[in-house]
Amino acid sequence: MRKLKRVFAVSIAAVMAFTFIACGSVDTQSIDDQAAVRGLDEGVGEIYIDDEAIALAGGAASSQAATDACQAVFNLMNQERVARGLSELVWSTALTNAAQVRASEITTKFSHTRPNNSDFWTVDSTVQYGENLAKLYQSADSVYVAWMNSPTHAANIMDAGYKTVGIAICQTSDGSWYWAQEFGY
Repeated sequence: MRKLKRVFAVSIAAVMAFTFIACGSVDTQSIDDQAAVRGLDEGVGEIYIDDEAIALAGGAASSQAATDACQAVFNLMNQERVARGLSELVWSTALTNAAQVRASEITTKFSHTRPNNSDFWTVDSTVQYGENLAKLYQSADSVYVAWMNSPTHAANIMDAGYKTVGIAICQTSDGSWYWAQEFGY
């Protein structure tokens, strides 16, 4: 019985330690209170593709840790979607390129409006219909938990209409991570 208590205590301590290490501290300023959604009829007949920004983002070097974190969020999202009876999202290179542009842009203006004051979806209007942003989360687990704890961000992640996703991180010179998650049909 004594050994069982010791194993239980060590297990609880390990779970608590992992929670604090993996999730880090919660910064209420790290996630805005609203996710962005573009209506199906918004921008109809107008095509915006910011080729210059996409070309620059396509050449951005990403650390292996950031790449792994994006893949981990993708896996967490799909596990949750399947658990809720939804189809898995498909990784989209076009949305990932748009996400890389947006992740870079939010390092200077944390908003669903781009630095040039155009809508988020004008990076590539042929694919972007929803957007989640976050800053200063340094792990997949912590940003995913934050998004899922926000009703508007969770709604984007669990939207049955979305079929594709792209996720990117821009790391600033001080080591901070800025996240962009773009959704498409």
